[in-house]
Amino acid sequence: MKLKGKVAVITGAAQGIGYATARKFLDEGATVALVDLSADALQAARSALKLNGEIIESFAVDVTRRDQLDEMVGQLRSRFGRIDILVNNAGIYRAAAPLDVTEEHWDAVMTVNAKAVFFACQAVLPTMLAQKRGSIVNLASMAGKIGNRNNLPYNASKAAVISITKSLALAHAKDGIRVNCVCPGFVETDMWTVVAREQGALMGLSPAEFTRQRAAQVPLGRMERPEDVANVIAFLAGSRAGYMTGQALSVDGGLVMH
Repeated sequence: MKLKGKVAVITGAAQGIGYATARKFLDEGATVALVDLSADALQAARSALKLNGEIIESFAVDVTRRDQLDEMVGQLRSRFGRIDILVNNAGIYRAAAPLDVTEEHWDAVMTVNAKAVFFACQAVLPTMLAQKRGSIVNLASMAGKIGNRNNLPYNASKAAVISITKSLALAHAKDGIRVNCVCPGFVETDMWTVVAREQGALMGLSPAEFTRQRAAQVPLGRMERPEDVANVIAFLAGSRAGYMTGQALSVDGGLVMH
């Protein structure tokens, strides 16, 4: 129960890494607010997670809308009087060769994956500043540390998340607020289905063959599970990582070793 008594907000919580993180946080005793775009997906996730009477809130929020983020934070503060943890997990993926990237493609990916991360942090920071404590964990990616010929906007957005993390960590370390990020690799989620389909098409590969080739590149010998990432997020969110801030931890089976 390492997160007992903590109030945690998780965006993109209805599936994949966000859902696995919510389950891990609940197992460790946290009160969890699930945030996602789809009210139906949230209800399904909330029903699946609420097995032992844990306190679970859910908010259908467009994370690109600052007014909706502020309303969600206000409701949580009114009910619980605190927000201890923010996990910025919501994200989208679209592949294209560099010359095929449109302004709409660029703006969509950067808005959800980078801009929304910053403004979600900005929305919870006043509460954390008043508490003089808080932990923010952002979801970046190994893509933020490397290049890719068919992923330019996505990679740029994840590099931005790493930079946002470091700047906020430096700005608010003296306030008792830690900000870190995790950089997953090839994770078996609904997003990976999109990655395998779109990247595979650009490379002339079926989604299954693309996935097989990528899995063969992983030094630890398998695709990543959402729980692999959730375990590290829970570590960073809690007191066990109390002397860590501004870090971008690779959780990728050894794909990026620096």
